[in-house]
Amino acid sequence: MEHPELDWNALLWAGGWLAAVLVLFATGLRLPLQTALAGWRGRAYSAGVILIALGAAVLANVALHLHDVHFDLTREKVYTPSGAAMRAIDEVSREVTVTYFYRSQDPAGRRARDLLAIMARRNPLLKVVAVDPDRDPRLAREKAIQIYNAAVVEAEGRRVLVQGTDETEIAIGIQRVLRGRAITACFLEGHGELPMDNFEYHTHLESGAGHSHDDASSQVVEMPGHGAGRLRRALEAQGYEARKLILATEGDVPTGCTLLVTANPRTTFLPAESAALRAYLRRGGSALLLLDLGFVLEPGLARLVAELGVRPEQEVVVDPLSHYSTNPEIVAVTGYDPHPVTRSVSLTFYPGIRPITMLPTAGDLRVTALLLSSRDSYTRPVKPVGSHAVEPDAARDKDAAAPPVPGPRVLGVAVEGRLDSNSEPMRAIVVGDSDFASNSFFPYMANSDLLLSAARWLAREERTTAVAARVPVPPLIALTGRQSNAVFFLVVFAMPLLVVALGCVVWWRRR
Repeated sequence: MEHPELDWNALLWAGGWLAAVLVLFATGLRLPLQTALAGWRGRAYSAGVILIALGAAVLANVALHLHDVHFDLTREKVYTPSGAAMRAIDEVSREVTVTYFYRSQDPAGRRARDLLAIMARRNPLLKVVAVDPDRDPRLAREKAIQIYNAAVVEAEGRRVLVQGTDETEIAIGIQRVLRGRAITACFLEGHGELPMDNFEYHTHLESGAGHSHDDASSQVVEMPGHGAGRLRRALEAQGYEARKLILATEGDVPTGCTLLVTANPRTTFLPAESAALRAYLRRGGSALLLLDLGFVLEPGLARLVAELGVRPEQEVVVDPLSHYSTNPEIVAVTGYDPHPVTRSVSLTFYPGIRPITMLPTAGDLRVTALLLSSRDSYTRPVKPVGSHAVEPDAARDKDAAAPPVPGPRVLGVAVEGRLDSNSEPMRAIVVGDSDFASNSFFPYMANSDLLLSAARWLAREERTTAVAARVPVPPLIALTGRQSNAVFFLVVFAMPLLVVALGCVVWWRRR
């Protein structure tokens, strides 16, 4: 969990306030209670001392109020806004009003109210109004709010309703209301892709040996039951809209699609679909292409991907040095070259990934390798989807018998620029795996961070702070058995015995 750094300026003001109080205390101890002054001089002296003391105390408290500093001594930093939320507040450049409706008897609601107050002190453009509808129902009726723990975020005539007590979700709501444009992620379907409306948690592993469901692997790769519902819900939490897109029926990518997601197609595209994808990119679109093992590119799609400077190979990457769990075909990536997509991403892993060969590009295109396997990785050939050859393939067997050549393999690339001189600037990300985006593996390690960062880059929002909702921490104190025994001994035995001992000491001295 990430938390904001200390505000040293506010901390210095707090130190100054403490120094002023200590000076007043020390001065009060040294001032004589009686002086040689009499009459009006004595009264003037006393009044002057009182006024100076009051003035110093008032000024010190005003300075402390204007430069408040917040200390959170809990281990989980439950009463401190997340670092991402605070950075999002720092980026607010227009006035935003947050009206938060909470129930005063609810500890989670009071916590959210206090966190919003801390966030409001961070940026004067953020106005926070906390209301208990039970005590002031008028404002709740005006805002048409009938539930507790709801925040109404308003800016420039736009309004967003956020339900919950997580300050990161409210920070996302602030970003949404300031965005000023709708962002739509279109999930391409019709080729056996991961469905966006799938909510099933389904553990599986796709590798060069086949498709495993914790049983015997099959040589034929099939994808029933897997989905990208978690990815869709994560995008919707960022304020993005999500919709299905079937190019075979629509014929073209709608202009409202800010980014196009192709996650694990299994059947070949139609030539018209590849042409529609090319036209979409030529007019400045953005595409996330997750092309898994065995998928065969239609010639038109293969030419388009080659123009983007990449060629997915019909091989699987094996990494004996850097992998997740005990399977070397679950490639793990721990280091990244500088790029907005990988700026804040740590370890990610890819269950069965194909390598990508980078090709020379024509025109104004910039291709950047995002993901690389380790220096000890190598590849093995895999069969395309739907391959049921009975006769042995002598050429393939010969290649398989050849010793593997170790070396880093490119696993994913980012492409930016123009396809030709008459097209608009486009963006695309191509990765040789889609399992890491499925419901099974999306929430683990930094897979979700990478995908959300990629979506933000494709939507051209990489300059704003990425805020992800965190799991709320319950107001509990977790103790080990040894710590529990120590607390029990201190409270039940030590403190009562201490009171008895002090009583005995007092009796002994007074007897």
